[in-house]
Order: sequence, then structure tokens, then C-alpha cells
Amino acid sequence: MPDAPRPRPALPRPLQPLWAALLVSAAAGPVLDLAYPSVGWWPLAFVGVGMSLIALIGRRAWSALLVGLVFGASFYLIHIVWITRYLGEVPWYALAGLETIFMGLGSIPIALAYRWLPRVLPGRWARLVLLPLLVAGVWTARELFMGSWPYTGFPWARIGMSQSESPLAHLSSWLGVTGLTFLMVAFTAAVIEWIRMRQPRDLRTAIPAVALAVVLLVVPAFPTTPAGELRVGSVQGNGPSGYFDERERNAVLNAQLEASAPLFGEDMDVLLWPEGGIDSDPLNNPGTASVLDALSERVDAPLIVNAATERGADTFNTSMLWIGGEGAVQLHDKTHPVPMGEYVPDRWFFEPLAPDLVGLIQREYTPGTNPPLFDLPTATGDVGVGLAICFDVIYDDVIWESARGGAEVYMFQTNNADFRDTDENLQQLAFARMRAIETGRSVVNLSTVGTSQVIAPDGSTIDALPEGEAGHMLTEVPLRTGLTPASIVGPWIQGLIGWGSLAVLVALGVVVRVRQRKTPAPSEPASSER
Repeated sequence: MPDAPRPRPALPRPLQPLWAALLVSAAAGPVLDLAYPSVGWWPLAFVGVGMSLIALIGRRAWSALLVGLVFGASFYLIHIVWITRYLGEVPWYALAGLETIFMGLGSIPIALAYRWLPRVLPGRWARLVLLPLLVAGVWTARELFMGSWPYTGFPWARIGMSQSESPLAHLSSWLGVTGLTFLMVAFTAAVIEWIRMRQPRDLRTAIPAVALAVVLLVVPAFPTTPAGELRVGSVQGNGPSGYFDERERNAVLNAQLEASAPLFGEDMDVLLWPEGGIDSDPLNNPGTASVLDALSERVDAPLIVNAATERGADTFNTSMLWIGGEGAVQLHDKTHPVPMGEYVPDRWFFEPLAPDLVGLIQREYTPGTNPPLFDLPTATGDVGVGLAICFDVIYDDVIWESARGGAEVYMFQTNNADFRDTDENLQQLAFARMRAIETGRSVVNLSTVGTSQVIAPDGSTIDALPEGEAGHMLTEVPLRTGLTPASIVGPWIQGLIGWGSLAVLVALGVVVRVRQRKTPAPSEPASSER
């Protein structure tokens, strides 16, 4: 007689009843938020991620969705509350709500990974090694999706970005922020599985978690090559540069000029102004152009400035390399204008829903296509200057393009005036710090109102200005050449982790489905909703 078919393994039971999982998820969001500035207790990123994973283990799709929604809402409603500073509650609820939906939907495949992999590969080492890697891959895939869709996405709260001042940040020079997220979640999931094994006397079971901890803590930053210094003057004018600030014509320009005056007579290679440091278009306004010509000649150096510019029927958020007597010799237009901030996608749809709010956004910025890089002429030769205008600092493609194009230093121009006295400027500064470490380049992060800093390639602060005060810096900024692995293979790492983990999950689902058709279902004890 043929052998009777082996019964299916019983489905894993949730670690917590649903009510407890919802409470844990609600607490996980605030805990995770504390890992980011302004508090910046970076170890809490592991705690927040771990709480979220524990709440998902053993869950079915619908309860995983619910648990993920609670976690997403409890995190985003706190993390981006700075949106309400001027815009009020509707945009806050809208963006936090959208991200919450994505967090909830993205929790389902994480829960499926916990259900399917042990059924296909039930061995101890599969749970200790392969399961944490798959869970981390699916988590990272969710992060990548949220950072790219809809429109240009919102990659603001990536787990790796919480580590800008931690000893783990150097890993981003090898694997990028995406790879750092993956390793952090994998380590957290490995610790959870080790604890679930309940075999503390068998030290071998701790090997996967310990190995990941060693990678996180011991791997140094990828070295780049010193290439001299650049003497950079940078000016934070603290003018009325907010969207809703009351101001007279050229008030922001005059504030920048006044704050620049102490630099007159100083030796410098370039004078940097922030995003929106000019409140008229120097490409079309001869008066503004003559002011910049005079300023460049007065400091005897090129300027890197920014303004809204018009070319034909299009409006751009434009950084300009300006040389006295020659004007704007190079341009870079912001690559990713902010949806609902700098333009309204599908205005026909959104304006009837919130006509007062959408009506405030009159200017429609066009995405730029020119490289985020200037060739800055100096007495010793051209220096590659990588650029990112405001929120472009959170987009990997902008940073990597300029690194591969020959950037030896980064200059990030931003305008945080609409978010004064909130965590937004410190969170953005953390992103700038991570970019310095990721690329092995110095960063001059300059805001109209703060926070402005010069950051070394290792993430340390070289120079800084107080927030909310007019001031200037004159800084010897280190230059670097040589590309970090993250700058070269970053897109491939993202594709491998994101698409690869989803492909593995789909394959596991197919295997589970085939086996279900061939084996009888086990008798299961009654239990609460999973």
C-alpha cells in the first residue's frame, strides 16, 4: 500500500492575541520616532522595529493589515507633525494617512514571510538565518516602494536614516541607506528568532545574530582619497523666506547681502547662498543680475545661489553658478519638486477636494533634467560640486549621480523657513550627515534660517551656525575623490534586496499552495483571530 500523505504542518500561532498586538504596535511608532532627531536615541530604532515584528508573527492577512495600520499611524502622526507648522492639519492627516495605508499593506507580506518560510523550510537554521533575511528584505522592499510612489514618493523615514550619529552609519558607505536598513531589520529579526528558539545553552543558535551584530559594529567606513581643501564662504541670511512670510520686494535678497558683508575682503573659492536666497529671477531681472555680478566681483569668487526661474512656459527651482561679468554659467534645476508643495500633480482631481489649500500652490515647478553637479573653477583647477536642493537630499538617485559625475564635495541648499522651531530641519540635517558618510564627501548644508552645518566625510561637524540667526561661515572644507561602493552599486543593491525578496516570497507562496493541494489539513485547536 502506498504511504498515506503526510499532514500539513500546523499554522504558526500569533505570539500575542490581537488586542495585545495592537497595543504593542501603537507603542512601537512613538518608540521608533525617538530614534530620529530631535531626540535621536538611535538604539530605539531596533526596539521599534522589533515591537512591530513581534506583533506580526503568526498573523493572518487581515489582522496583519490592522496591526500594520496601527503601527504606521502611531509613527507617522508623530514623526511628520511639523507639517502643521503653517499648513494645518489637513495635509498632515493626508500624508500620514497615505503612509499609514502603505505601512499596513506592506505588513501583510512580512506576516506571510513568517508563515510561509517555516512551512517550506522547517529546519532550525532556516528559521535562524533565512527567515530574518527574508523578513528584512520584505521590510526594505516596502520602504523602497514608499520612497518612490506615488509620484516621487516620500523616502523621509527610512530606518537607516535614523543612524546618522550612530556607530552603524559607516555601513552606508558600503551598502547605502537601503543596505543599512536591511541589516538592521535582519539583526532585529534574528534576535527575535533566537529568543523564540528557547535554546540558550546551544551557543550555536546565537551565531546568526552575533554575526550580524559584528557586521553592524565592526565594518569601517569605505575610505575615499583626500584631494585638498576648498575655502567656502556660506551665508544664512535668516530673512523672511517662508511661503507665508510677509515681506517687501527683495527682502530675502537684502537679508542675504547684509549677512554676507562680513565676508567682504576675505579670501575664498566660492560663496554659497541657500535655497530661495534670492526672491526674484536673476535670469530675467537685470537689476538682480547686476547685484549678483557686483557681489561676485566684491568677494572675488564665484557664487552658488538659488532662485525660482522661468524659461519659456516652465518654472524651475534653480541653483546657479554665477560669475561676475558672466552671469549664470551653469544651472541645476531641482530634480524632484515636492508634490503638493512645489507643484500639484493631477490638480483637476485634488483641487475640488481641498480648494483652499490647493489654491495656495500657484507656482508649478517643472522637474529638472540637468545634472546635479557644477564644475567650479578655482585657482588650482576645476572642483566638482555635487548639489541637492532641499528635499532632493532624500533621493538616492540625485546623490549617486553627482558622485559618479565627479563631485569632490556636496553643497546642499535648503529653505526651512516654513518649518521653524520644528524637528524638520534637524531630520533633514541628519539626512545630509548620512549623505556625507555614504559618499565619503564633505557636505555644506546651508539653510535660509538653519540648521546650517559643514559636515566632514566621517559625519563629524566642522562648522555650524545657530538656528534662527543671521550669520556666515568661512570654512576650509576637505575634498575627496574615489567612489564608495554605495555610489557605484547602490541601485543594484536596492533591486536585489527589493525585487529579490519579493520574488522569494512569491516562490514560497507557490510552494505552500502546491503542498496544500497534496496534503490534508491538520486538525487545529480553536484559537483567537490570528
